[in-house]
Amino acid sequence: MSWEPQPDGLSQIITLLKQSQSTDNMIQRAVQQKLEELNHYPDFNNYLIYVLTKLTSEDEPTRSLSGLILKNNIRVHGTQLQPAIIEYIKQECLMALGDPSPLIRATAGILITTIANKGGLQNWPELLPTLCDMLDSQDYSVCEGAFGALQKICEDSADTLDSSALNRPLNIMIPKFLQFFRHSSPKIRSNAIACINQFIINRTQALMVHIDTFIESLFHLSSDDDREVRKNVCRGLVMLLDVRMDRLMPHMNSIIEYMLIRTQDPDETSLEACEFWLTLAEQTICKEVLTPHLPRLVPVLVRGMKYSDIDIIILKGDVEEDEMIPDREEDIKPRFHKSRTHTQKPSLGGGVSSGDGAVRSMEGNDDDEEIDDPYDEMDDDSNLSDWNLRKCSAAALDVLANVFKDDFLPILLPILKETLFHEEWVIKESGILALGAIAEGCMNGMVPHLPELIPYLIVCLSDKKALVRSITCWTLSRYAHWVVSQPHDQYLKPLMKELLKRILDANKRVQEAACSAFATLEEEACTELVPYLGFILDTLVFAFRKYQHKNLLILYDAIGTLADSVGHHLNKPEYISMLMPPLIEKWNNLKDEDKDLFPLLECLSSVATALHSGFLPYSEPVYRRCISLIQQTLNQDLASTTSPGQFEQPDKDFMIVALDLLSGLAEGLDCYIESLVSSSNIMQLLYQCMQDSMPEVRQSSFALLGDLTKACFQHVHPHIADFLPILGHNLNPEYISVCNNATWAIGEISIKLMEDTKPYIPMVLGPLIEIINNTNTPKTLLENTAITIGRLGLVCPVEVAPSLQQFVRQWCSSLRNIRDNEEKDSAFRGMCQMITVNPVGVVPDFIFFCDAAASWMTPKKDLHEMLQKILHGFKMQVGEENWARFVEQFPPQLSERLAVMYSI
Repeated sequence: MSWEPQPDGLSQIITLLKQSQSTDNMIQRAVQQKLEELNHYPDFNNYLIYVLTKLTSEDEPTRSLSGLILKNNIRVHGTQLQPAIIEYIKQECLMALGDPSPLIRATAGILITTIANKGGLQNWPELLPTLCDMLDSQDYSVCEGAFGALQKICEDSADTLDSSALNRPLNIMIPKFLQFFRHSSPKIRSNAIACINQFIINRTQALMVHIDTFIESLFHLSSDDDREVRKNVCRGLVMLLDVRMDRLMPHMNSIIEYMLIRTQDPDETSLEACEFWLTLAEQTICKEVLTPHLPRLVPVLVRGMKYSDIDIIILKGDVEEDEMIPDREEDIKPRFHKSRTHTQKPSLGGGVSSGDGAVRSMEGNDDDEEIDDPYDEMDDDSNLSDWNLRKCSAAALDVLANVFKDDFLPILLPILKETLFHEEWVIKESGILALGAIAEGCMNGMVPHLPELIPYLIVCLSDKKALVRSITCWTLSRYAHWVVSQPHDQYLKPLMKELLKRILDANKRVQEAACSAFATLEEEACTELVPYLGFILDTLVFAFRKYQHKNLLILYDAIGTLADSVGHHLNKPEYISMLMPPLIEKWNNLKDEDKDLFPLLECLSSVATALHSGFLPYSEPVYRRCISLIQQTLNQDLASTTSPGQFEQPDKDFMIVALDLLSGLAEGLDCYIESLVSSSNIMQLLYQCMQDSMPEVRQSSFALLGDLTKACFQHVHPHIADFLPILGHNLNPEYISVCNNATWAIGEISIKLMEDTKPYIPMVLGPLIEIINNTNTPKTLLENTAITIGRLGLVCPVEVAPSLQQFVRQWCSSLRNIRDNEEKDSAFRGMCQMITVNPVGVVPDFIFFCDAAASWMTPKKDLHEMLQKILHGFKMQVGEENWARFVEQFPPQLSERLAVMYSI
C-alpha cells in the first residue's frame, strides 16, 4: 500500500504534537480533545505512522510522541481499524526498526509489540521470521532494533511463543539468541540474555534442550565489561537456581564467589546479585554450600544495609524536625480494608482456656493471612519504598538467619559489636537494622545478649539522628516477645515509656516507626498492658492533635490494636472519656466519600467490640452513618448498573467497612443494639448485600448476619426463609472467606431456630459434608464447618445422624485442636446426640472420637457425662477383650488422658 499525506493535514498534526509537549494544563486539555476528534478520521493513524517513520526533518521527541499516540489508539481502538491501515502500520514499523535513531527504533518496537498483543501473534505470522532474519543484518541499527522488539515480545508473550498454535517458534529462536551472546555490541549481548531469561521460570522445553550451552554462555559473559550484561547474567543465574539447581550444582562454589563480588558492585547489578542469597536460602542445599562462604558473605550483606549518600538525600536524613510540614497526598499509600473473617482460637497445649473462641478479626481475604514484608515498611518513604539493596540485604540476612539459626552468630556477633557502637551514625544505624533482621532466626542464641542490648537500644531511641531513632523502633519491635516475657520493671516499662515519647517525636518518620512498633508490642503484651492504660491513652490521644495526615492513619491502627489486645479492660469511664471525643471528632469531620473513613471505621470497630456497653452513648450516630454508607453504595451500584455511561461504579470498600463496623457494634453492644436495629432497614440492606457480586461484600454481610443473630435474633427471624437459601448457595470453598462466614452464620442461626432448622437441612448438609472431606480445605474453614455440622446435629439429630459415617472422622480431627469454648461445646453436644441416634455410624472411626473427647480441658458437667456415657457404652458393647485390643492402638498419652478424664 502506498499512501501519501496531505500537506495541510500533516502540518496540523505537527502543530498538535508540538503543543502536546507544553506544560500548560489548558493547552494539554485542548490537545487531548482535538486528538479524540481526529480519531474519527480513519487515516489519522496513517499520518501518525508517517510522522514517526518518514518525517526525518522533525525532531526525534516529536516523531516518537507520534508513535506513542498511535500505540494508544491501537490499544483502545485496534479492533475497529481497517485491515488495510493496520497492514500499512505493520509494514512501516518493521522498516523503522532500522532507523538511525535509537529512540525511533525503540518506539517502533513498542508499536510492533502492541499490535502483536492486540491482534495476537497468530494473526501476524510473518512477524517472528522477519525479526529473526533482521538479526543477521550487517547494519547494526537493524539488528539492534529487531532485538529490542523481540525482547518486548518475549517479555509479553512468553507462553504463546511456546504454543503449538504458532508451531513453537522458540525451537528456532532460542538457538538463534544463543549465537548473539558473543556479539561485539554490549547492547545486543544484553538483549540476547534478556530474551532467554524470559523462558527460565516456566522451564520452557525449547530452552531446557540447550540448558548446558546457555549456562556455559552465561559463565562466559560473567565478567563482561558492560553493566547491563552483568545485570542480566545475575538475573539469569538467580532464576536458574530455582529451576535447574541440578545443572548449577557442579559450579556452585564459583557461582557463590561470583555473586559475592557482584553484590558489592557500585551499581544496580548489586541488587540483582543480592537476590541470589534470598533465593539460595529457600533451597535445601543452602546450608551445605554456603557454610564455607559465610564469613565473607555476612559482612558484605551488613555493608549493603548501610544507607547510601543518595538515600540520605532522598530521605531528607538531615531534616530532624518535620512534624509541622503537611504531608503530600501522593506520599500516602492507598489502604485496603480486610474484611472480617470468623476464626477459632487454637487449643493451648497444657489446657489453659481463655475467653470465647469467636475471634472475628480483620484478617486476610484468603484466610491464610498474608505476611506483610517487614522490609517494605522499614523505610516507608514514597521515594525509597521501591525494593533496593538495603532492603534486599536485610531480607537476605533475615532468611539466612532462619536457615543457619544460632550457627550464624559466631560470624555475626563481632560485626554487630563493631557496627552497633560505631561513632558514625550511618554505620550504627545499619548495625541496629542487622540486629532486627536476625531476630527471628537467631532468637535463642541472642537471648543471653539481650539484657545488655535491649537497654542499649532503649537509649538509642533518643539518638539525635531521626533515622537511627526510627530503625531502633523497628528493631525493638522484633524483640517485643522477649521483652514482654521478662519482669515488667526491667524492660517493658522503660521500653514503653521511651516508645510513647517517640510516638510524639518531632520527626514524622520516627512517629510512624514508633506507632507501628507500639502496635506490635500491644499484640505481644495483650492484657499485660492493662496497668499502664491511662498512660498509653494519654500519649495516643495527644498524638491526635499533633499528627499530619499519613501518620494519623497509622495511629488509628495502633488504637484499634490496643482495643483488640486489652478488650473489656478499656471499658472504664475515665478511658472512654479520653479516647472517644477525639475519635468522634475525626468521624464527624470526615465526609462520606473520604477514604480515611476506612482506617477510622476499622479502629472504631475494635473499640466498640472492646467497650461493650461503654460504647452506647456513641452508638446511635455511628450506627446511622454505617446504614447510610451502605444505602448510598447500593444506590450508586444500582445507578451505574442500569445506566453505565452516566454513573461511575461506587467504591464498595465503603460498604464493606460499614458492614464490619456494624458487626463490631453488634458484638460489643450485644442485646443493646436491638433498638437501633428495630428502627432501621438493616435487614433489607443485608438481604441486598448478601447477594452482591463482590465476594468481600458477601463475606462481611455474612459476618454481620451471624453477629445480629447472636445479639437480637427476633429481628433476623422473620427473614430466615430469604436468608438461608443465600447462605446455602455460598457454601462454595472457591471463595474461602465467604464460605467460612456463611458456614459460621448457618451454625449461629441453627442454634436460635432449634428444630425449625429442619426444612433447611437438605439445602446445607450436603455442601458442608463435601467441604469437611475436601483435602484442600484450610484449617479455619474446617473448624467452622465441623462446628456448624455439630450444631445442626444438636438441633435436628434425626435428620443429620444418618450421614454420620460420612464426616465423623474429619469432624473429630478438626475440633481436637481448638480451645474449650461455647462453639466447641454446642458442637460436641450435637455429636453426642447424633451418636445416640446412630451409634453404628461412629464405630469404624471410634478412635478419632476418643481422641476428640480427650481434647477437652474442662468440659461442662453435663457434657462430660454425655461423653463418658458414650465411651463406657462402647466399651460395654464390644466387651473387655475387644476393648483391650482396641486400646492397644492408642498412643500412651491418649490412654492416660482418657483414664484421668473419663475413668476408662
